[in-house]
Order: sequence, then C-alpha cells, then structure tokens
Amino acid sequence: MKASIHHSTEGMELDLKIFLICSGFFAAMGGFSFLLNSILLKFARTLGIRDKGDIVRWASTSKPALGGITFYIVFLISFIFHGLFFPSSDILHNVAALGLLGTGSLAFLMGLADDAYNTRPFLKFLVQVGCALMMISTGTLIDIFDTAWMNQLLTVTWVVGIMNSINMLDNMDGISTITSLFIFLIGVIFISLHQDYSRPEFFILLGLMASLSAFLFFNWSPSRMYMGDTGSQFLGLILAFVGIHYFWNSSLINDMSSPGQQVSILAIGFLLPLVDTTIVSINRLLRGQSPFIGGKDHTTHNLGYLGLSDSQVALAFTAISAFNALICFFMFRFVEAWTTSLTLFCVLYCLTIFVVLFLLCYRQRSLYKD
Repeated sequence: MKASIHHSTEGMELDLKIFLICSGFFAAMGGFSFLLNSILLKFARTLGIRDKGDIVRWASTSKPALGGITFYIVFLISFIFHGLFFPSSDILHNVAALGLLGTGSLAFLMGLADDAYNTRPFLKFLVQVGCALMMISTGTLIDIFDTAWMNQLLTVTWVVGIMNSINMLDNMDGISTITSLFIFLIGVIFISLHQDYSRPEFFILLGLMASLSAFLFFNWSPSRMYMGDTGSQFLGLILAFVGIHYFWNSSLINDMSSPGQQVSILAIGFLLPLVDTTIVSINRLLRGQSPFIGGKDHTTHNLGYLGLSDSQVALAFTAISAFNALICFFMFRFVEAWTTSLTLFCVLYCLTIFVVLFLLCYRQRSLYKD
C-alpha cells in the first residue's frame, strides 16, 4: 500500500514538473515572439510589403509580411530546447525529426523568397513537391494502402494541398493564424493524453502555439502585420506533418483505430482549410477560372459580404475551430470503441459546415472581385 502511494506521489510530482516546464516554455516563447514581432514591425521597410501579381488580399493597404520569420526562429529554438530537456532522445539520430527540420527550413526559405521577390507559381509548386519527397525519404508518409507508390502519391498530394490551402486561407486578418493554432492544439492534446512528451514535435507544436498566440496580437483586425508566404508555407508544411503523424497514421487513445475513425478525425481537425479550398476550387472551375489565381471569393470574404466585420469573421472561425478541437478531444479521451454512428455524426457535421458555406458562397458569387 505504501509503495503504491509512493509511486502515485512520484507520478504526480513528474506531471507537475512537466506542467511547469511546458508552461514556462510556452510563456517564454510567447514573450519572445511578441518582442521579436515588435522589433520587426518597428524596423520593417520593404520585405513583404507588396500587393502585385496574383496576390489578392481583403485589406486595401499593404503591410509588412514578417510573421513567418518569428515562427521559424521559435521552431529552431524548440528543437534546441527538446535536445536539452531530453538529451537521451538523441535527436540527431531521429530521421523523421531531422526531415521535419529540413523540410520546414526549405518551406520557410521558399516563402521568404516569394515574399521578397514574388517567385513564379510553378517554382513554388516544385519546391512544395520537393518538401513532400524529402518528407517521404525521411520516413514521414501516409500509410493506408498496401501499395507503396499509392501511399507516396497520396503523401505528395496531401503536403502540397495543405501548404496551398493554408496559403489560400491567409486572405483576411487572423484566419490562418487561428486555424493553424487550433490544429496544433489538437496535436498537443493527442501527445499529452499519450504522455509521450519525448517526441520532438511536442515542444515544436507548443512553441508554435505560443508564437501564433503572440502573433495574433499583431494580426487581429485591424492587423499591423501579415505572416506572408514565409509564414503560410512554413505553417502549411508543419500542419501537413502533424496531419500525417496524428491523423492519417495514428490511432486514438484506445489504440483501436479504423478507417472511418481516422478519416472522421482528419476531416474535423482540418475542416476549415479543406472546406475553404474545396469550395473556392469548385466555384472557380464552375466559372471557368483557374483555382490557383487569387480572388475575393473565399468563405471568409463571403461572410464579409453578408455584413460581418473582419473581427466577427475571425471570431466565427475561432468558434468553429474551438468546437472542432473539442470534438477531437472527446474522441481521443472518451471513445473506447468506434461505432458507425460516430462516423455518421462526423460526416453529417462536416457536410453541414460544407453545405452552409458552399450555399453562402454560391449566393454571393455576383459580388466577387477578382
């Protein structure tokens, strides 16, 4: 009995220690991000301050697109902090983690070049494919088919799709920031419930959540700073990685995953970027336009056409994202056996959001200004 009490006390002390370390790290990264964004904003001159080519923003004024620089610096610090806190994990021999470091750096540099020089879309696409192939070569790929090339093709499609989806969703103050923040939260919840804190991505996601929270101060309407392609391409790559490890390939807490379970959680976790990209692509194709050319016809824009302010649109996306995270937490924590009724609930919920936003966009199509 005494041994059991002693073991329980040690467990509580360990949990408290981890909580204090994570809280301190989150606060430190949030404060650092806020300070760095303030400095970058003060000394910003021309980097990312442009409004030409195929870039279409809801706001009429140009603002510095510097947020992604802070995200990337916090990303690197998180890697270092993990190595210091878990020296036994030997991160230099973790191929998947090194692959994330390499692909994240490549996505960041590509976005930085695009913000500075307005690179060609085809070059951006090639780099995105390169990121996907690098991710595959380091062991991060979707594994649901028996045939290797099908898994590889799906992985490339997923990585390129999410990187472009987050980039497209960065069309109004706070939207991509909020969406990314809550998807990262779902990943942190998953790792926390498994108590697998030694994963390098745990501190990466925690650090990025802190950085995004601080950035939201500058990115909330009326924003003073954008994340730019530097931020959206980098975040899209990290989100694609999270999607593969914690949605496509990972079981829930009961380790009894099923195809219906995985697809349902994936659809809910990435609901807003997937729905927005799908609706925009469908409507543009129906109008005989390319889905890859910017325009003010996103779900966020259509909510604005209805009379909602930018802040109200951001709050609406916050509410949906928070509810999605709550559903995922419930599935992770309390569902012991997946049932058909749960799949039907998830499908119905996702279809409801999709249909409502699709009909809204369809009715407002006469107001689009490309």
